[in-house]
Amino acid sequence: MNHRKTPIALFGAGAIGRTHIDRLQRSDRASLAGIADPTEGGRAAAEAAGVPWFADHRALLEAVRPAGAIIATPNATHVSIALDCLSQGVAVLVEKPVADTVVDAERLVAAEAQYRVPVLIGHHRRHNPVIRRAREIVSAGRLGRIVAVNALATFLKPDSYFETSWRRQHGGGPVLINLIHDIDLLRFLVGEIESVQAVDSHATRGFEVEDSAAAVLRFSGGAIGTVIVSDCVTAPWCWDFCAGESPAYPRQTVQSHFIAGTHGSLSLPDLALWQYPGERGWHEELTREQSVVHQRDPYERQLAHFADLIEGRETDSLCSALDGMRTLAATRAVLEAAAKAPLASDTLTLPVNEGRNES
Repeated sequence: MNHRKTPIALFGAGAIGRTHIDRLQRSDRASLAGIADPTEGGRAAAEAAGVPWFADHRALLEAVRPAGAIIATPNATHVSIALDCLSQGVAVLVEKPVADTVVDAERLVAAEAQYRVPVLIGHHRRHNPVIRRAREIVSAGRLGRIVAVNALATFLKPDSYFETSWRRQHGGGPVLINLIHDIDLLRFLVGEIESVQAVDSHATRGFEVEDSAAAVLRFSGGAIGTVIVSDCVTAPWCWDFCAGESPAYPRQTVQSHFIAGTHGSLSLPDLALWQYPGERGWHEELTREQSVVHQRDPYERQLAHFADLIEGRETDSLCSALDGMRTLAATRAVLEAAAKAPLASDTLTLPVNEGRNES
């Protein structure tokens, strides 16, 4: 049945903004109502899309009055723009991270409750059919009690990536840019993270920002997890490479995430479920059950979900402001824990040469 497309504005026409422009132009549910971006690139993007351009988001809200807005501006501006939208009854899809700071994210959580206007945070992996099926498997108890999880985000960013100065400075590293996706994915599948221990390294590039980090996570249900992120290694173990979400990355037939429980284990993104068919024990054979889902563009599914929220077809945001805040808090905790480590009181120095025959 045909219906009028939901008009959605875009604030910020950078790299991720252009992704949203593409999906809006291809959508049968939503339309691009206008672009607000003070740069010449923003003006050019609006002209190319054939929609009104504004230098300021408030001017767009006043002139266009969209039903929703996608906020893809610099992180520090996310919350202030979102508050302007919510106060006028305009639903928002806020790109990740929800904010620069947890305090700012708390302001958005309060506004979501106050205005009762839909808020969706752009952790797009939640919309991938692979993750939705994984959540069904975990929720159905097929893994038993979750005991341990592991996530790898290992890849190589080229030297040209760091020609932009902010990518060499605090806040521009792979923890906040890349690992935040994996932390959100683990929260979505396993539950809340209640404590974090971490270390980081600047040794490879020597920049102010980290190039690698490792963390140990404890979840509220008792599960523990390890995550490693590095953007300076030649390695394929990363969601972007093996999930096939974007043609910009060559796809690899490896797995990046593992969830182990008392009665089963699941690898991702291949959705291989390992269980004992009968008696359980390490001498018994395991069976491998393969779950297959249709590949779908998570950005298209995210946009459709946003339209459903605006139109009232759905009432529960798949990633609310509170969800975004909790993911940001856990990710920032990795950086904060790494900054404090190692402490002399909890560091064990091993006798690396003991027992070794030196010639």
